[in-house]
Amino acid sequence: MNKKFFLFVWIVVASSFGNVALAQTDTTETMKNYDINEVVVTGTRNESDPRHLSQTVSVVDRSVIERSLQPSLLPVLSEQVPGLFVTERGVMGYGVSGGAAGGISLRGLSGGNARLMVLIDGHPQYAGIFGHPISDAYQSLLAERVEVLRGPASVLYGSNAMGGVVNIVTRKMRGDGVRTDLHAGYGSYNTLETELTNRVRKGRFNSVLSGSYNRTDGHRADMCFEQYGGYAKLGYDLTDHWNAYADVNVTHFNASYPGPVSAPLVDGDQRITRGVASFSLGNDYEKTSGAVSFFYNWGDHWINDGYTPSAGEISQDGRFNSYDDMMGVSLYQSTRFFAGNRLTLGFDWFRYGGKAWTDYVSGEDAGTRDDLVDEHEDEVAGYVDFRQSFGDWLTLNAGLRVDHHSRVGTEWVPQAGLAFHLPRAIELKASAAKGFRYPILREMYMFPPQNPDLKPESMWNYEIALSQTLLGGRLNYGVNVFYIDGKNLIVTLPNPNGTGMLNQNSGEIDNAGVEVQAAWRVNQDWSVDGNYSFLHMENPVPAAPEHKFYAGANFTKGRWSVTTGLQYIAGLYTAVGDNPRQEDFALWNLRGTFRACKWLNVWARGENLLAQKYEINAGYPMPRATFMGGIHINI
Repeated sequence: MNKKFFLFVWIVVASSFGNVALAQTDTTETMKNYDINEVVVTGTRNESDPRHLSQTVSVVDRSVIERSLQPSLLPVLSEQVPGLFVTERGVMGYGVSGGAAGGISLRGLSGGNARLMVLIDGHPQYAGIFGHPISDAYQSLLAERVEVLRGPASVLYGSNAMGGVVNIVTRKMRGDGVRTDLHAGYGSYNTLETELTNRVRKGRFNSVLSGSYNRTDGHRADMCFEQYGGYAKLGYDLTDHWNAYADVNVTHFNASYPGPVSAPLVDGDQRITRGVASFSLGNDYEKTSGAVSFFYNWGDHWINDGYTPSAGEISQDGRFNSYDDMMGVSLYQSTRFFAGNRLTLGFDWFRYGGKAWTDYVSGEDAGTRDDLVDEHEDEVAGYVDFRQSFGDWLTLNAGLRVDHHSRVGTEWVPQAGLAFHLPRAIELKASAAKGFRYPILREMYMFPPQNPDLKPESMWNYEIALSQTLLGGRLNYGVNVFYIDGKNLIVTLPNPNGTGMLNQNSGEIDNAGVEVQAAWRVNQDWSVDGNYSFLHMENPVPAAPEHKFYAGANFTKGRWSVTTGLQYIAGLYTAVGDNPRQEDFALWNLRGTFRACKWLNVWARGENLLAQKYEINAGYPMPRATFMGGIHINI
């Protein structure tokens, strides 16, 4: 039934786009009248027209984020970006440690394994010891837009950007004035979400101040989640060409981990605080632009791993604690020497690490502490990114990074690509890019099977992309075909020089796939969009579905705004190895807003309206249909 459903949906969508293409009668469209206002900063360090980039960048703007009515950014990205998937385990909250969700994967490469990087305004965001993103820190209140580079970004961002990057571009006030927004909602499982944001711009000064509080009892016992978040950003235009800003973002959450349904867990509790602060000084002239920025990230984790009474376990004697941090300096300057040319030179320095320990609260060791790790590593790099346009029809991109790790050594990272600008607003791109990641502290120093002699992982991504804009910009589509060849992946295998297990550079990646994306502005009231990705993995991994399909529609008229979407997932491994498990499911979501007056909107959101029974994390059934409703005040 699932295969028939998938085939039916795909035929309907393909037929719709085919009919649109047949209706296109304007054969005079050329590059000269192909108008595009969108610019991106991911894939280059300066604002760039994405047509000139040889790699693909998906952009999710503020309007899409607001229509989603989601406190977290990740569900929005999972719908909107082909090839990207996010694991979930409940109605709200991802958590960390055992049984956690919020794992982000792109083309089968996971942020949980430090192969996908999350950035905030170009600054890396990951736990210094464990190397993975902290998904509960990426809230919608932060983002003006999110740019996802689908493919290696190691030339510009170094280790952990092996499979791609998710760059959250933070909000700012565009025009003079003051605006305050309050978003509040309540729904299933005693779930509450609130957010208050104030934005100011007066002359050269601008500021954003946001706070949020979210909580839920969860759809299972011992699955409550509570989160406090705050964000502040101050900016000042020093001159017409120089600007400065500073920001800070702090989130704290308390989460309970219930364990799999087959073996419920007791006292699986987490108290996590994450923060990031940065300062940037930028310049922007007619032929040159650049910035120097400083950032500091930190995290404080307290975890009680709990126990399983049904297995005869009793309360744990110890509590896991860790403090990690990451600081860095990024400097780049981009210059245009002559028409069609752009040369960017950059320098990065990162220092990351932390300490972890166990506090014993009972048993023979009560009152003592067991230190697990206390390490920091340094990474220093320089890079060059070159772009040259030849007439109106071709852009050449090339880049090289030289990256040195204080323990592992030096890595050379090249990439190159071509972007052909063809008649009828057709873009054809071809690229080859290397991605890499250094071993993280946990793999080298923490817990058996740690191995301090690990080498970097590396991969090559080969890609061809075709895109086109039709109907005066109202219809656009894109198709990507890629192949990933990776080696030296860190896996745990029997120790060849003794007993037990050992982390070793013995794994391989052999992934290939196709990604399709399209959007059509039907008229002033209606728009539709969709995406599909197919992923073939020689060595399957969890949380990377073989088929991922999304079709959505947006309707806005008068006081009403309604958005609906259907997402279909097939061939999703929730477990691999000797007892593999796969899931297929379809999720239908519906969201609507009614403008009661100039300053008040009333909204409602329904998710999994087909009441599908499914799991994304093995042993953690997702809730059936859920509902939220509330108000949005803007003054």
